[in-house]
Amino acid sequence: MPLVIFCGFPCSGKSRRSEELKEYLTEKTGRRVFVLGDETAGIDKNSVYSDSQKEKSLRGVLKSEVERKINKDDVVILDSLNYIKGYRYELFCLIKHAQTPHCLVYCLTSADISSTWNSIREKEKQYKQEILDSLIMRFESPDSRNRWDSPLFTVQKDDILPFEEICDAIFSRKAPPPNQSTQSQPLSSTNFLYELDKVTQDILMEVVNAQKTSVPGDLIAIPGSSEKISFS
Repeated sequence: MPLVIFCGFPCSGKSRRSEELKEYLTEKTGRRVFVLGDETAGIDKNSVYSDSQKEKSLRGVLKSEVERKINKDDVVILDSLNYIKGYRYELFCLIKHAQTPHCLVYCLTSADISSTWNSIREKEKQYKQEILDSLIMRFESPDSRNRWDSPLFTVQKDDILPFEEICDAIFSRKAPPPNQSTQSQPLSSTNFLYELDKVTQDILMEVVNAQKTSVPGDLIAIPGSSEKISFS
């Protein structure tokens, strides 16, 4: 049903917070909670985040996985950097299409704290310093004034997750309305076939009449349309 998106610097505590939220939701709501992200994708972070094409591919994989997991009963948590506002907007469009609520949890840390936490990780889980610095430099902070970043919960390293507020955001709020282009089109009216046949006959008549006086290269106007076709 709802989607909870985590974002923050590398080594900002996102994964720990994701697990805390998963445990809380599982215990309090009894719902299934799926955590998706870099860890579940089994990537080599230094390899992926040093290559823009690999990183783009990872975002596509995670987005597709979110789309597959979203349903009316379960909760999906996306535990990844999600540092590009354009990508967060894409996720917002996805939840609008699925007509499900969402919220964003921003794990706010300083560059120095993230760098320190990275240095005390197991060696194989550490980011290379130059990659860490690059990701921090490129980070696009969320802004609650943007509808795709709202509702926004900002959590610093010593804060307790606002569990009740997050639950209220994803269970009590209405889903954002879908764009007209993403909605299922209504069934055609009962006179649809009659109207289709009439339009078709009008077009055919116009083309037949134009052929009587046209020469190759002339443009023929189509009834009900601004488009023209070339007579050959």
